[in-house]
Amino acid sequence: MAEDPTLSELPDRLSLDPRSPYFDEQLLSRGVGIRFNGQEKTNVEEYCVSEGWIRVAAGRSRDRYGNPMTVKLKGTVEPYFETAAQPAGDEGVASEG
Repeated sequence: MAEDPTLSELPDRLSLDPRSPYFDEQLLSRGVGIRFNGQEKTNVEEYCVSEGWIRVAAGRSRDRYGNPMTVKLKGTVEPYFETAAQPAGDEGVASEG
């Protein structure tokens, strides 16, 4: 059984907004981290590696629909998985001790 390629590498563009065409719940559930210009960022709403930008929330501001206002920052974007992929049979394994 081959590993799903969509879960082994991150896409060029990914969004946290479920209404976006770049939203992928399966990838996000695994945990995605972003390094932007060499620094960890935890407030990234969307990123694009090939175009070199991230969108971050602009404080606590909201638009008229209640969505967070965002600011586009340009620089070097390095996405990574926060947790390693688990093999298919290891989900219920617990250590005794």
